[in-house]
Amino acid sequence: MRGTRHRLRTGAALVVTGALALSGCDSTGPETAPSPSTSSTTARTFTAGADGVGDPYFPTYGNGGYDVGRYTVKVRYDPAKDQLTGTTTVRATATTDLSTFNLDLAGLTVSAVTVDGAPATHSRKRNELVIKPASGLINGNGFVVEITYAGKPKPLKNETLGDGGFLHTADGAIALGQPESASTWFPVNDHPSDKAAYDFEVTVPDGLTAISNGVPGGKVSSGGWTTWKWSEKSPMASYLSTLVIGKFRITTGEHKGRPVYNAVTTNLAKGSADASIARTVEVADYLESVFGPYPFDAYGGVVISDSRISYALETQSRPVYAASFFRQGENTEVVAHELAHQWFGDSVALAKWEDIWLNEGFATYAEWLWAEHTDEYTAKEAFDTRYVEMSAQVWQTPPGKPGAEKLFSESVYQRGGMTVHALRVAVGDEAFFEIVKTWAAEKRDGTATTAEFVALAERVSGKKLDALFDAWLYGTKKPAPPKRL
Repeated sequence: MRGTRHRLRTGAALVVTGALALSGCDSTGPETAPSPSTSSTTARTFTAGADGVGDPYFPTYGNGGYDVGRYTVKVRYDPAKDQLTGTTTVRATATTDLSTFNLDLAGLTVSAVTVDGAPATHSRKRNELVIKPASGLINGNGFVVEITYAGKPKPLKNETLGDGGFLHTADGAIALGQPESASTWFPVNDHPSDKAAYDFEVTVPDGLTAISNGVPGGKVSSGGWTTWKWSEKSPMASYLSTLVIGKFRITTGEHKGRPVYNAVTTNLAKGSADASIARTVEVADYLESVFGPYPFDAYGGVVISDSRISYALETQSRPVYAASFFRQGENTEVVAHELAHQWFGDSVALAKWEDIWLNEGFATYAEWLWAEHTDEYTAKEAFDTRYVEMSAQVWQTPPGKPGAEKLFSESVYQRGGMTVHALRVAVGDEAFFEIVKTWAAEKRDGTATTAEFVALAERVSGKKLDALFDAWLYGTKKPAPPKRL
């Protein structure tokens, strides 16, 4: 995620503003389907799945007892009535013997649920959909859930981080947000620790475009409505899913055998936003040279114009940008930031929200690398400027453990980026870029923790790095300038 525009020459602090929503990482195995079991259920003890994954910052986010392989989300949205109807199919595998299990679903009304084709009972507990199948689900077996629902989608409320999720707009809708968002328009295990593949079919009135993640699957029109299809086969955290409905200038193409799909709202005159997004594959190719192979099957970006959203979000394979980033002219720094997340945050996702610096620190550092590549300023100059100018609050807030209320603080972004640079100085360029590429390769399509990153950095560099990371990630005082170890 990226806040309001920041450039080195201004010395301005990064500010994260706008509606933030709350979201969704590890289901890296193959898609599962129901599988018979010869085990007797009579000797088993079936228990309720947990109503949260136990994340230290958001204990009730997500759910326990199963692992999702694929979601198939089919929704129809009528902007004139602000009404959504949908059917979502969830293919999952039980990770314990389940008597009941939960999915996250906010606000919408469920009319029917089946598990493996049989009717299941269901109830609501705030934003939890509690499902009781006709018989217990056996640990290790696949199962399929189908949920039918409808209603007027509403954003999630969060007093600390701001509102987000599904927003009705003047010409359609936007579903967007971090750390949770998806549960406002489909039932989901809404935590990054349970990544899954996704298929989307979105039906909207003719004349509107419905954009989501992954590879475009075409559109079909009938009776005044058009259905748009999208597919993201790489495992994706639920908060990285998006739905943007409205009127757009669409630019399509192909790059390295992958589709490119860019969209800019027609509420903006053609100009700097279009020019910036048009450079998506150029920026991605540069980042590929330093991070390793681009991790997904599609490229693209979407520019929206809504006063409630003044941030950019790294929605998988197709980041979404607020129009405000391009008001002062072409801006490829924010493009570099969100594209870097495709490696760090999307492909390599968080096992727990506490480690968000792994996302934002690398994305911030990618901006500095891109600026150096384009001869605007060097990564060292970016680091030096911040080392002098950052406020005391930044040094008092450890980016490796910022607390839930400071999840999107300046420390996470700027001090996170400085941590990456401090590592580079300590181990030297050759080892540093090997660390980065190895991390992206070994953790591709999975989840990760800070402890795992530190261990990998030490393994690749052959150096002991505890003191460096303790100072830059967990200290509450300004560290000494980094030096080569």
